[in-house]
Amino acid sequence: MNQAYRRDIRKIDPTKGVMLPDGTLNDNDRIEIGPTALAYAEWEAAGLILPNLQTMRQFRLDRLVGQLQANDYGGVLVFDPLNIRYATDSTNMQLWNAHNPFRACLVCADGHMVLWEYKNAPFLADHNPLVREVLSGASMFYFSTGDRGDVAAEKFSGQVAEIMAAHAGSNKRLAVDKIMLHGAHALEARGFDLKDGEFITEHARKIKGPDEILAMRCAVDACEKSLKAMEDAIAPGKSEDEVWAVLHAENIKRGGEWIETRLFSSGPRTNPWFQECGPRTLLPNEISALDTDLIGCYGMCVDISRTWWTGPDAPRPDMIAAMQHGHAHIMENMALLAPGVSIKELVFGGHQLDPKYDKRKYSCRMHGVGLCDEWPHVAYGDHFNEAAFDYVLEPGMMLCVEALIGEEGGDFCIKLEDQVLITEDGYENLTTYPFDAALMG
Repeated sequence: MNQAYRRDIRKIDPTKGVMLPDGTLNDNDRIEIGPTALAYAEWEAAGLILPNLQTMRQFRLDRLVGQLQANDYGGVLVFDPLNIRYATDSTNMQLWNAHNPFRACLVCADGHMVLWEYKNAPFLADHNPLVREVLSGASMFYFSTGDRGDVAAEKFSGQVAEIMAAHAGSNKRLAVDKIMLHGAHALEARGFDLKDGEFITEHARKIKGPDEILAMRCAVDACEKSLKAMEDAIAPGKSEDEVWAVLHAENIKRGGEWIETRLFSSGPRTNPWFQECGPRTLLPNEISALDTDLIGCYGMCVDISRTWWTGPDAPRPDMIAAMQHGHAHIMENMALLAPGVSIKELVFGGHQLDPKYDKRKYSCRMHGVGLCDEWPHVAYGDHFNEAAFDYVLEPGMMLCVEALIGEEGGDFCIKLEDQVLITEDGYENLTTYPFDAALMG
């Protein structure tokens, strides 16, 4: 691949052969984003088994095709970068693409997959032979097309129509996730019956295959090592931004990709929660808390939260009580998890918050996780939407179990979150990062 432009070929890991244990080339100049030598060495030391990425990619395509066939759709057309990643396991400027949708992917019910790529980078999915065609021309946003978005949409819809005719026949039922208005109108003008693409992708993505689970274990290990470096960097006199930057750097050093938020705050900025990190200087004898929201190795999301105490004095009794309450909240709610348990049971069962913490409670008790925060959303009872999540847990699902504990008008909040795999007979907590001993009391 692009051999003519390489002066020499070196290995990511000189101790390995042509292929790495995850099924990728041991090539120091490969195109796709992947784990670094540091990550591979840490995983080997930890005894972790690496995923086979070729098998993982086939599993994901099969999941999408299964959803299409079950719903009698001819195909699913996706623009969301995370859905494109799921289908193709390829990336291209993910954050820029998130607000400038220049890529698209069509998966047909017969398994034929087409990627619309940036015209100057048609090679970014060459590592995945499941992508059968690479085209260009999916850009329909104003920056790219100006006042002629309708012309771009007409051309793009013609390409879609030609592929669908060849691989879906007369089935004009097309699921679409996030498309520009011009594009939707152009497809409808060609007779397509547009359906909810997020329903297809979220229900495909909800079950993680064996190799996705292995990939997530690796990502969690890399995230927790990065998190330890961040915790070690906390010290009075440093800014929140300075400490937060450590997590970013350590994630990237291991081949992680980005962090979706800036949710690290200290002292009184932890209450109310959702104040993202800034220039505030950390002080002695106060709390700091974070939510990783980290897209790590293999593109897997590791979404865990911890709250730490910086002395030298001991934390106040009300801080310890809040920490213990939050810990009980996630552990008792986690104990509910098992195949066959309904989302509604998770909403109303388990540990109940003390009323004094109700105003500051988190937006959900649990949520799905995979390539990012995913379906389902497990609300608190007062925000429950009847019939919105009328499903049960299945083996292979992953959920994050959350707690935000603080009082309205208070000067701190405790943020805790663990990431969990639903197994055949219960659950496994994938998170091993310790809770702060000083706050646990």
